[in-house]
Amino acid sequence: MGELTILYQDEHYIAVDKPAGLLVHRTRISEDNRFVLQLLRDQIGRRVYPVHRLDRPTSGVLVFALDSDAARRLVQLFEQRQVEKRYLAVVRGYTDQAALIDYPLREEPHKPAQAAVTGYRRLATVELPIAVGRYATARYSLLEVRPATGRMHQIRKHMKHIFHPIVGDTTHGDGRHNQLFREQFGIYRLLLMATGLEFRHPYSGVDLSIAAAPDGELKGLFERLGFAGETE
Repeated sequence: MGELTILYQDEHYIAVDKPAGLLVHRTRISEDNRFVLQLLRDQIGRRVYPVHRLDRPTSGVLVFALDSDAARRLVQLFEQRQVEKRYLAVVRGYTDQAALIDYPLREEPHKPAQAAVTGYRRLATVELPIAVGRYATARYSLLEVRPATGRMHQIRKHMKHIFHPIVGDTTHGDGRHNQLFREQFGIYRLLLMATGLEFRHPYSGVDLSIAAAPDGELKGLFERLGFAGETE
């Protein structure tokens, strides 16, 4: 792959458009040898510090700090829920027009559930003339999702909880609909992307908004589904 797309950079922070399929950094259980942290470090020629995470299959806005103090300050904003996060997701079925999901989640089986809150609004719907299971057609919704907390797989788990799993989710999703998108559209990825982050800059105090547009593959899919005008 080529260089990472840099969305924002100043003396304290740098934000990139993370490609789907890449881990943010090395983990004990991963055998990957390419990570966003490593690629960005090599690209800009200096150390970077992670301050939040995106799942491997999720694409979009990912911010790193350029020194440890900057990392500490921004991590604190995330912990205090002072960072607004926006995502786009394609889910199975027609959701409510808007809703707030307040459902605690366990990050590990032996640990207690923690508060987890996700809001969403529906941007568009589509009905495909393709039979899936006992239904003659397949229905999908395009959502703007705003998680208030940051639990592991939170959006994916919450969408499963309300019976509208994200298309392409091989862990919490619906295999029949994942297969439909593979066969009909050549889409083998999770249809979840981080489109924006907003926070008050810890040093300048300026309100900062960092955004990423859908990549070429997603743009092509959204055009075929009639969603293109809803993502701009």
